[in-house]
Amino acid sequence: MLNKLRMLALLTFVNIPLNSIGETDYLSFATDDEANSVEIFQKSSPAVVFVTNTALRRSLFSPNIQEIPRGAGSGFIWNKNGLVVTNFHVIAGANKLTVTLQDKSDYRAEVIGVAPEKDLAVLRLIDPPKNLPTLPMGDSSELSVGRKVLAIGNPFGLDTTLTTGVVSALGQEIKSPSNRKIRGVVQTDAAINPGNSGGPLLNSLGQLVGVNTAIFSPSGASAGIGFAIPVNTVSQVVPQLINYGRILRPIMGIELASDRWIKRYRINGMPVVRVFQGLPAARAGMMGAYQTRQGKIALGDVIKSIDGAPISNNDDYMTIMEEHKVGDTVEVVTDRAGKTKRFKVELTESQ
Repeated sequence: MLNKLRMLALLTFVNIPLNSIGETDYLSFATDDEANSVEIFQKSSPAVVFVTNTALRRSLFSPNIQEIPRGAGSGFIWNKNGLVVTNFHVIAGANKLTVTLQDKSDYRAEVIGVAPEKDLAVLRLIDPPKNLPTLPMGDSSELSVGRKVLAIGNPFGLDTTLTTGVVSALGQEIKSPSNRKIRGVVQTDAAINPGNSGGPLLNSLGQLVGVNTAIFSPSGASAGIGFAIPVNTVSQVVPQLINYGRILRPIMGIELASDRWIKRYRINGMPVVRVFQGLPAARAGMMGAYQTRQGKIALGDVIKSIDGAPISNNDDYMTIMEEHKVGDTVEVVTDRAGKTKRFKVELTESQ
């Protein structure tokens, strides 16, 4: 009885009369959602690649140097010139990188830019084929909880696999390989497994809305919580990696204390260790730590906030810098020997 009710509900949902089920041709039939998933996979999967990372190691029992598999993951073709986007942790420590296209052809690749703080990297295929397929760009700000998303990648080394799900949360935070926080991350229940890292997360139009980067799972396999770097972050970072090899952020011209030192001495704020002469912070009158006549080290300015945002660690500071560009003027509020100081600092280009 229960199975009959389930069948009735299914057939009612897809608008197939019960008395015509025997006449339905499964090969030509698909629900709207099935048809959408099939179409996206067929159009998008040629742009998804498999990235293999190998390292060179000398054997304990032989002088010969051998290639040792270090890791593998996914990626996708960024442009027709053979640039590929993947996760930084997929290619970290590689001596040799091989990119496999959907037609099983292998190409050597070289790293042209990395952003460990965003877990992103850009590779260039050596002697790429012509007319490489690419993915249309979406807008991650248009996502909302409950919207359908699709992940394509190579989990566990399996060829071009599709998983589907929904956006389960927005604005999440995860740790990057450099221990920086990646903010604004998309959370999804689409199965993300080892090997999916670096692959695309797509919306129901087949547009790129994120780069799959991590899972939350005690077992190491998908437990229904996966994370993707939003495409709006990717589209800001990748052009910098292509042009400069790294993320360019403006600077004030200061050296800050380490987070470990701040915790050790329970400092409330970010102490300025050094102010570099000729750069904006020095011109604005900011002061670093100094040695007293008694030979002790005294703090100069301790940054409390920048443009009203509290600053308590290096991640807070670098996040604020990434939100500005060269030429912007920021208001820096500091504590200097118990007195509040305010500075207008014009940001300059990193050296």
